[in-house]
Amino acid sequence: MQRRIAVLGSTGSIGRQALEVIAEHPDLFTAEVLTANDNAALLVEQAIMFQPDTVVIANRDLYRQVSDSLRDYPIKVYAGNEALEQVAGMGSIDMVLVALVGYSGLMPTIRAIESDKIIALANKEALVVAGRLIIDLAAQHRVPIIPVDSEHSAIFQCLAGEYAPIDRIYLTASGGPFLNMPAEKLATVTKEDALKHPRWNMGAKITVDSATMMNKGFEVIEAHWLFNVPDANIKVLVHPQSIIHSMVQFRDGAIKAQLGEPSMKVPIQYALTYPERVECNVRKINFADYPALTFAEPDFRKFPCLKIAYRALRAGGTVPCIMNAANEVAVRAFLSGKLKYTDIYSLIAETIETTDSIANPSLNDYIATDTVARQNAEKIMSEM
Repeated sequence: MQRRIAVLGSTGSIGRQALEVIAEHPDLFTAEVLTANDNAALLVEQAIMFQPDTVVIANRDLYRQVSDSLRDYPIKVYAGNEALEQVAGMGSIDMVLVALVGYSGLMPTIRAIESDKIIALANKEALVVAGRLIIDLAAQHRVPIIPVDSEHSAIFQCLAGEYAPIDRIYLTASGGPFLNMPAEKLATVTKEDALKHPRWNMGAKITVDSATMMNKGFEVIEAHWLFNVPDANIKVLVHPQSIIHSMVQFRDGAIKAQLGEPSMKVPIQYALTYPERVECNVRKINFADYPALTFAEPDFRKFPCLKIAYRALRAGGTVPCIMNAANEVAVRAFLSGKLKYTDIYSLIAETIETTDSIANPSLNDYIATDTVARQNAEKIMSEM
């Protein structure tokens, strides 16, 4: 029986690769819903190829373009963020792949959980912003959250068949494009420099987050919520080869690692097929190509965003929400040439310092905090 998938963010890097997996296994999957933010042309192309029941373009200004292009096909077309949330709970869906970038993934994830859908989660920010709320809601609805991030998928796979509690998690990091750059030179790096990731092909926002290692900080928070491990027991290791995707240590000292070529198709497919494994069209690892696998502690002076994320997790409440909002403002400003690379961390730190936090937030508190934090970040940036 085919599993009917809603791919939220089908035109992004994860979404496109998910559709490759779906196309390679038409006996296992069908794309029931496809959504995009602004890439109307690709959304139309995907819709014609996969013939979903429904497509959503979040940018309302592009609704006419999409609907006119699909008028000869039996495909429902909607627009706006409200429609995005609504389709996440459609009755005809078995699984929701949340491949949206940033805060925009929060509400669709919540709606999908409330509608008892299996969640394949490729959106870090839902757990960064509102981890306690998401995990409690998933437990209430008995909804599994299957991680798609390569690191968290690796941990998830290492835990298969295990009953012993985790002693320590090792999250591996490539180190990004500035791993070997002296810290004093970071003030002069450009957008083009930051987007040259040595191992992974990702969207611009995630690639900059990888350069600052905020992405790894997000993953620390995500791992805390997914696997119920305290921050002190989640360690980041710089592993430039990106062959070991993460490791789990148990109380007897044994360590399990998940290895493979740097490809997102394996964790995407594993999430879609779980608990089964099927053939995946990716290059299989040849250990002779990697005579040395190296590891190092991250340099917190060079990557202060990682330290900021650890502190935000320890602070709890809405502090991670504030951090995420400020980071989104900062990265967008950097990509548009309005902010220096090294000002990204300064802006995040000052926004956290000047924005009131709430210790035990509700969903409305998270939403309000996100708005206020963005306003504060914009104000601070204007004065920098």
